[in-house]
Amino acid sequence: MIQSMTGYGKSIIQLPSKKITVEIKSLNSKNLDLNTRVPSSYREKELSMRDKLAKSLVRGKVDFNLFVEITGETTNTQINETIVKQYIKQLSSVVDGDPVELLKMAVRMPDSLKTERDEIDETEFDAILKAIDDALLAVTNYRNDEGKVLEDDFVKRIDNISTLLDQVIDMDGERIDNVKERLRKAVSELKESVDENRFEQELIYYLEKYDITEEKVRLKNHLEYFIEAIRSKDSNGKKLGFISQEIGREINTIGSKSNFAPMQQLVVQMKDELEKIKEQALNVL
Repeated sequence: MIQSMTGYGKSIIQLPSKKITVEIKSLNSKNLDLNTRVPSSYREKELSMRDKLAKSLVRGKVDFNLFVEITGETTNTQINETIVKQYIKQLSSVVDGDPVELLKMAVRMPDSLKTERDEIDETEFDAILKAIDDALLAVTNYRNDEGKVLEDDFVKRIDNISTLLDQVIDMDGERIDNVKERLRKAVSELKESVDENRFEQELIYYLEKYDITEEKVRLKNHLEYFIEAIRSKDSNGKKLGFISQEIGREINTIGSKSNFAPMQQLVVQMKDELEKIKEQALNVL
Protein backbone atom coordinates (compact mmCIF):
# COMPACT_ATOMS: atom_id res chain seq x y z
CA MET A 1 0.00 0.00 0.00
CA ILE A 2 1.29 3.42 -0.90
CA GLN A 3 1.36 6.53 1.27
CA SER A 4 1.07 10.13 0.18
CA MET A 5 3.59 12.66 1.43
CA THR A 6 0.72 15.07 2.09
CA GLY A 7 -0.46 14.93 5.70
CA TYR A 8 -1.65 16.92 8.68
CA GLY A 9 -1.84 16.16 12.37
CA LYS A 10 -2.60 18.11 15.53
CA SER A 11 -2.60 17.27 19.23
CA ILE A 12 -3.40 19.39 22.29
CA ILE A 13 -2.43 18.61 25.88
CA GLN A 14 -3.49 20.48 29.00
CA LEU A 15 -0.97 20.64 31.84
CA PRO A 16 -1.65 22.25 35.25
CA SER A 17 -0.43 25.66 34.15
CA LYS A 18 0.12 25.29 30.38
CA LYS A 19 -1.75 24.41 27.23
CA ILE A 20 0.58 22.84 24.67
CA THR A 21 -0.35 22.39 21.02
CA VAL A 22 1.60 20.24 18.57
CA GLU A 23 0.94 20.75 14.86
CA ILE A 24 2.56 18.84 11.97
CA LYS A 25 2.05 19.47 8.26
CA SER A 26 3.82 17.66 5.41
CA LEU A 27 3.95 18.15 1.64
CA ASN A 28 5.83 16.40 -1.14
CA SER A 29 9.61 16.77 -1.48
CA LYS A 30 12.45 14.71 -2.93
CA ASN A 31 13.99 14.26 0.51
CA LEU A 32 13.15 15.10 4.12
CA ASP A 33 12.99 18.87 4.54
CA LEU A 34 12.19 19.41 8.22
CA ASN A 35 11.40 22.84 9.63
CA THR A 36 10.73 23.14 13.37
CA ARG A 37 9.34 26.05 15.32
CA VAL A 38 9.56 25.68 19.10
CA PRO A 39 9.70 28.18 22.00
CA SER A 40 13.22 29.09 23.11
CA SER A 41 12.71 27.37 26.48
CA TYR A 42 12.42 24.02 24.65
CA ARG A 43 15.45 24.45 22.39
CA GLU A 44 17.55 21.94 24.30
CA LYS A 45 15.02 19.23 23.41
CA GLU A 46 14.67 20.21 19.77
CA LEU A 47 17.15 17.64 18.45
CA SER A 48 15.34 14.74 20.09
CA MET A 49 12.03 16.00 18.69
CA ARG A 50 13.53 16.32 15.20
CA ASP A 51 14.90 12.80 15.44
CA LYS A 52 11.46 11.41 16.32
CA LEU A 53 9.88 13.29 13.40
CA ALA A 54 12.55 12.15 10.91
CA LYS A 55 12.21 8.47 11.85
CA SER A 56 8.45 8.54 11.46
CA LEU A 57 7.92 10.75 8.40
CA VAL A 58 10.96 9.67 6.28
CA ARG A 59 10.34 12.06 3.34
CA GLY A 60 8.50 15.28 2.60
CA LYS A 61 8.60 18.98 3.36
CA VAL A 62 7.58 18.95 7.02
CA ASP A 63 6.58 21.91 9.18
CA PHE A 64 6.51 21.22 12.92
CA ASN A 65 5.09 23.76 15.35
CA LEU A 66 5.03 23.63 19.14
CA PHE A 67 2.84 26.28 20.77
CA VAL A 68 2.79 26.91 24.52
CA GLU A 69 0.07 28.95 26.21
CA ILE A 70 0.36 29.83 29.92
CA THR A 71 -2.98 29.14 31.59
CA GLY A 72 -1.93 29.29 35.25
CA GLU A 73 -1.58 32.30 37.50
CA THR A 74 2.21 32.18 37.62
CA THR A 75 4.45 33.79 35.04
CA ASN A 76 8.16 33.72 34.38
CA THR A 77 8.22 37.38 33.32
CA GLN A 78 8.88 39.86 36.13
CA ILE A 79 9.32 43.63 36.31
CA ASN A 80 12.94 44.59 36.88
CA GLU A 81 12.19 47.09 39.62
CA THR A 82 15.72 48.50 39.93
CA ILE A 83 15.96 49.23 36.20
CA VAL A 84 12.43 50.71 36.02
CA LYS A 85 13.12 53.06 38.96
CA GLN A 86 16.32 54.24 37.32
CA TYR A 87 14.42 54.96 34.09
CA ILE A 88 11.73 56.93 35.97
CA LYS A 89 14.40 58.94 37.80
CA GLN A 90 16.17 59.79 34.56
CA LEU A 91 12.93 60.66 32.77
CA SER A 92 11.73 62.93 35.61
CA SER A 93 15.02 64.83 35.47
CA VAL A 94 14.39 65.53 31.81
CA VAL A 95 10.71 66.39 31.88
CA ASP A 96 8.06 66.95 34.48
CA GLY A 97 5.26 64.46 34.09
CA ASP A 98 2.62 62.37 35.75
CA PRO A 99 4.25 59.39 37.58
CA VAL A 100 1.88 56.99 35.87
CA GLU A 101 2.88 58.26 32.45
CA LEU A 102 6.55 58.03 33.36
CA LEU A 103 5.98 54.44 34.49
CA LYS A 104 4.33 53.60 31.17
CA MET A 105 7.36 54.97 29.37
CA ALA A 106 9.83 53.20 31.66
CA VAL A 107 8.37 49.69 31.21
CA ARG A 108 8.80 50.04 27.45
CA MET A 109 12.52 50.67 27.82
CA PRO A 110 15.14 47.89 27.33
CA ASP A 111 15.66 45.42 30.18
CA SER A 112 12.64 46.73 32.13
CA LEU A 113 11.20 43.21 32.06
CA LYS A 114 13.13 40.07 32.86
CA THR A 115 12.22 36.49 32.08
CA GLU A 116 13.45 33.70 34.28
CA ARG A 117 13.97 30.50 32.39
CA ASP A 118 12.71 27.35 34.06
CA GLU A 119 14.31 23.98 33.54
CA ILE A 120 12.14 21.66 31.47
CA ASP A 121 10.36 19.19 33.67
CA GLU A 122 10.84 15.61 32.39
CA THR A 123 7.21 14.76 33.09
CA GLU A 124 6.17 17.74 31.02
CA PHE A 125 8.49 16.73 28.18
CA ASP A 126 7.17 13.15 28.26
CA ALA A 127 3.70 14.62 27.81
CA ILE A 128 4.98 16.65 24.83
CA LEU A 129 6.48 13.51 23.26
CA LYS A 130 3.14 11.76 23.71
CA ALA A 131 1.43 14.69 21.95
CA ILE A 132 3.96 14.42 19.11
CA ASP A 133 3.21 10.70 18.79
CA ASP A 134 -0.52 11.45 18.60
CA ALA A 135 0.05 14.12 15.93
CA LEU A 136 2.31 11.76 13.97
CA LEU A 137 -0.39 9.08 14.08
CA ALA A 138 -2.86 11.59 12.66
CA VAL A 139 -0.37 12.48 9.89
CA THR A 140 0.12 8.78 9.07
CA ASN A 141 -3.64 8.18 8.89
CA TYR A 142 -3.98 11.23 6.65
CA ARG A 143 -1.16 9.95 4.43
CA ASN A 144 -2.78 6.51 4.21
CA ASP A 145 -6.12 8.00 3.18
CA GLU A 146 -4.44 10.16 0.55
CA GLY A 147 -2.42 7.13 -0.58
CA LYS A 148 -5.62 5.15 -1.18
CA VAL A 149 -6.91 7.96 -3.41
CA LEU A 150 -3.61 7.97 -5.32
CA GLU A 151 -3.69 4.19 -5.68
CA ASP A 152 -7.20 4.25 -7.15
CA ASP A 153 -6.10 6.91 -9.62
CA PHE A 154 -2.97 4.96 -10.58
CA VAL A 155 -4.98 1.78 -11.19
CA LYS A 156 -7.47 3.67 -13.35
CA ARG A 157 -4.76 5.25 -15.50
CA ILE A 158 -2.74 2.04 -15.83
CA ASP A 159 -5.96 0.31 -16.94
CA ASN A 160 -6.48 3.09 -19.49
CA ILE A 161 -2.97 2.58 -20.89
CA SER A 162 -3.54 -1.20 -20.95
CA THR A 163 -6.79 -0.71 -22.88
CA LEU A 164 -5.03 1.55 -25.37
CA LEU A 165 -2.26 -1.05 -25.71
CA ASP A 166 -4.88 -3.69 -26.56
CA GLN A 167 -6.14 -1.37 -29.29
CA VAL A 168 -2.57 -0.99 -30.56
CA ILE A 169 -2.20 -4.78 -30.66
CA ASP A 170 -5.51 -5.18 -32.52
CA MET A 171 -4.45 -2.47 -34.97
CA ASP A 172 -0.99 -3.87 -35.63
CA GLY A 173 -2.09 -6.18 -38.45
CA GLU A 174 -3.79 -3.31 -40.24
CA ARG A 175 -0.68 -1.17 -39.74
CA ILE A 176 1.59 -3.80 -41.33
CA ASP A 177 -0.75 -4.15 -44.32
CA ASN A 178 -0.72 -0.36 -44.63
CA VAL A 179 3.09 -0.27 -44.63
CA LYS A 180 3.22 -3.00 -47.30
CA GLU A 181 0.71 -1.18 -49.46
CA ARG A 182 2.59 2.10 -49.24
CA LEU A 183 5.86 0.43 -50.21
CA ARG A 184 4.25 -1.32 -53.19
CA LYS A 185 2.62 1.94 -54.26
CA ALA A 186 5.93 3.77 -53.99
CA VAL A 187 7.60 1.15 -56.20
CA SER A 188 4.81 1.19 -58.79
CA GLU A 189 5.04 4.96 -59.05
CA LEU A 190 8.67 4.59 -60.12
CA LYS A 191 7.33 2.83 -63.25
CA GLU A 192 10.28 0.47 -63.22
CA SER A 193 10.33 -3.28 -63.17
CA VAL A 194 11.47 -4.55 -59.80
CA ASP A 195 12.89 -7.94 -58.99
CA GLU A 196 10.21 -9.57 -56.86
CA ASN A 197 12.71 -11.44 -54.67
CA ARG A 198 14.67 -8.24 -54.03
CA PHE A 199 11.44 -6.44 -53.25
CA GLU A 200 10.44 -9.11 -50.74
CA GLN A 201 13.85 -8.82 -49.06
CA GLU A 202 13.50 -5.06 -48.78
CA LEU A 203 9.95 -5.49 -47.52
CA ILE A 204 11.11 -7.88 -44.80
CA TYR A 205 13.83 -5.39 -43.81
CA TYR A 206 11.34 -2.57 -43.39
CA LEU A 207 8.82 -4.73 -41.58
CA GLU A 208 11.51 -5.79 -39.10
CA LYS A 209 12.47 -2.14 -38.67
CA TYR A 210 8.88 -1.24 -37.82
CA ASP A 211 8.15 -4.35 -35.75
CA ILE A 212 6.90 -3.47 -32.24
CA THR A 213 6.37 -6.98 -30.86
CA GLU A 214 9.04 -6.66 -28.18
CA GLU A 215 7.84 -3.20 -27.15
CA LYS A 216 4.27 -4.44 -26.74
CA VAL A 217 5.40 -7.33 -24.54
CA ARG A 218 7.70 -5.15 -22.41
CA LEU A 219 5.07 -2.44 -22.01
CA LYS A 220 2.51 -4.98 -20.84
CA ASN A 221 5.02 -6.36 -18.32
CA HIS A 222 5.85 -2.86 -17.02
CA LEU A 223 2.15 -2.06 -16.53
CA GLU A 224 1.66 -5.26 -14.54
CA TYR A 225 4.78 -4.54 -12.50
CA PHE A 226 3.52 -1.03 -11.69
CA ILE A 227 0.31 -2.47 -10.21
CA GLU A 228 2.32 -5.02 -8.21
CA ALA A 229 4.59 -2.24 -6.94
CA ILE A 230 1.82 0.02 -5.60
CA ARG A 231 0.35 -2.93 -3.69
CA SER A 232 3.62 -4.21 -2.23
CA LYS A 233 4.87 -3.43 1.27
CA ASP A 234 8.05 -1.77 0.02
CA SER A 235 6.28 0.52 -2.44
CA ASN A 236 7.67 4.05 -2.69
CA GLY A 237 7.48 7.04 -4.99
CA LYS A 238 11.02 6.69 -6.33
CA LYS A 239 10.39 3.09 -7.40
CA LEU A 240 7.16 4.08 -9.13
CA GLY A 241 9.05 6.88 -10.86
CA PHE A 242 11.60 4.41 -12.26
CA ILE A 243 8.87 2.10 -13.55
CA SER A 244 7.11 5.09 -15.12
CA GLN A 245 10.30 5.92 -17.01
CA GLU A 246 10.42 2.37 -18.43
CA ILE A 247 6.75 2.60 -19.43
CA GLY A 248 7.47 5.90 -21.17
CA ARG A 249 10.45 4.43 -23.02
CA GLU A 250 8.32 1.65 -24.53
CA ILE A 251 5.46 4.00 -25.43
CA ASN A 252 7.88 6.38 -27.16
CA THR A 253 9.46 3.53 -29.15
CA ILE A 254 6.06 2.28 -30.28
CA GLY A 255 5.22 5.80 -31.41
CA SER A 256 8.46 6.23 -33.35
CA LYS A 257 8.14 2.82 -35.04
CA SER A 258 4.42 2.86 -35.74
CA ASN A 259 4.54 4.96 -38.93
CA PHE A 260 0.73 4.80 -38.88
CA ALA A 261 -1.40 7.80 -37.90
CA PRO A 262 -4.23 5.93 -36.09
CA MET A 263 -1.70 4.11 -33.92
CA GLN A 264 0.21 7.32 -33.20
CA GLN A 265 -3.05 8.83 -31.94
CA LEU A 266 -3.33 5.97 -29.44
CA VAL A 267 0.29 6.58 -28.42
CA VAL A 268 -0.50 10.25 -27.71
CA GLN A 269 -3.36 9.17 -25.42
CA MET A 270 -1.04 6.74 -23.60
CA LYS A 271 1.51 9.52 -23.10
CA ASP A 272 -1.19 11.76 -21.65
CA GLU A 273 -2.17 9.10 -19.11
CA LEU A 274 1.47 8.47 -18.24
CA GLU A 275 2.16 12.17 -17.60
CA LYS A 276 -0.64 12.22 -15.05
CA ILE A 277 0.83 9.13 -13.39
CA LYS A 278 4.26 10.78 -13.19
CA GLU A 279 2.78 13.91 -11.61
CA GLN A 280 0.96 11.88 -8.97
CA ALA A 281 4.01 9.68 -8.30
CA LEU A 282 5.89 12.76 -7.09
CA ASN A 283 3.55 12.86 -4.09
CA VAL A 284 4.08 9.22 -3.10
CA LEU A 285 6.22 8.59 -0.02
